[in-house]
Amino acid sequence: MESGSGAWSPYLVGTLIGLLSMATFYFSNKPLSVSTAYARLAGLVGNLFSRSHRESLKYYQETKPKIEWGVMLVFGMLLGACIAAVTGGEFTAAWVPHLWEHRFGPDLALRLGTAFVGGAITAYGARLAGGCTSGHGISGALQLSVSSWIALACFFAGAVATAHLLYRP
Repeated sequence: MESGSGAWSPYLVGTLIGLLSMATFYFSNKPLSVSTAYARLAGLVGNLFSRSHRESLKYYQETKPKIEWGVMLVFGMLLGACIAAVTGGEFTAAWVPHLWEHRFGPDLALRLGTAFVGGAITAYGARLAGGCTSGHGISGALQLSVSSWIALACFFAGAVATAHLLYRP
């Protein structure tokens, strides 16, 4: 843990993610990534509402919606995030975080709407790029994939632009 703030050290977390990535390659011969898992989860939810429509989609004819290791990784990430927040003293139950409220006001509908739209754009981008930040930035970059390095540079550019929106005076 980092002294003073209680938050986990980014060096420790980065090391643990690197070890997890190596273990994933070693034990399953698969890269550490989750965008396909989110697509599989969406397919499982689609089964609940309209199985025939889900089955008509080309993507789900090739990628069957099922609970597999990537889906379990998503649940593990949620659990790990909760553990890190609680043990780091950073767990809050706020629907509108302080930074958001300070910059954009306390409107819950705006916060949730923006989060939904941002998530949809991110999901679309991950499918368009052939993977998400964990797939490209961790696994792809470790394999020296040129497309992953390009995607990683774009992710950082988007993060910088977003930070300027949130932190500018």
